[in-house]
Amino acid sequence: MASRLEINFIRLLSRCESIASEKRGETEWRLEKYVGALEEMLVALKKNPSKPTPEILTEYIKKVDFLKGLLEAEKLSSPTEKALANQFLAPGRTPTVANERNSATKMVHMQTKARCTGEMRDELLGTQQASGRGPADRDLRNRRGLPLDERQSAAELDAVLQHHHNLQEKLAEDMLNLARNLKNNSLAAQSIIKQDNQTLSQSMRQADLNFEKLKTESERLEQHTKKSVNWLLWIMLILVSFTFISMILFIRIFPRLR
Repeated sequence: MASRLEINFIRLLSRCESIASEKRGETEWRLEKYVGALEEMLVALKKNPSKPTPEILTEYIKKVDFLKGLLEAEKLSSPTEKALANQFLAPGRTPTVANERNSATKMVHMQTKARCTGEMRDELLGTQQASGRGPADRDLRNRRGLPLDERQSAAELDAVLQHHHNLQEKLAEDMLNLARNLKNNSLAAQSIIKQDNQTLSQSMRQADLNFEKLKTESERLEQHTKKSVNWLLWIMLILVSFTFISMILFIRIFPRLR
């Protein structure tokens, strides 16, 4: 069983969808006030102990967000901006009340897109009214013989195709810029790595050269040290021998006194 708060929320939501489906003037203020009340009731509904299931609650949130986005899109000045903003709105999937056959927000979304497309078409015709001989003018004259629903569907299709074409061009341009940046970054990184490898190779060669020089100098120092020790030993031996021979000669030449 739905709580009293949920029943009031559903009634107000249905009323908002009904107002949104109508053509409103600039002085219409009820929808914005009602949507604000819906947000407050939705917050209270989330905190209510007898709150609905997560799936139903998610659907309520989606419908309230759709109405908020619809109000924000209507505040835009350009019909193109309105049409683009309406493209990103996500209506609810299920009917709000039991007697609805389809989701009211989907119908509102389709009506809003048709209205924005008509405004874009009027703006385009206003800019091309001076020439009046372009392909768009001929296409419009061909479509004037069609029923209203078919003309709206064709206009919606044109707007959707143009929007997707613009998105594809922007996406392709962004991907091209990204690929160009990646290529430049990879080339810069490759150049830096190459310079680092060259510097490391030079450092290793210099280290090997210094090691060889150090080894050579060590061997020369060792040889020099050995030579110095040998000469000193020979000199000491010569001095000792000379001293010994001199003492013997001195004893022989000068006999001991009696």
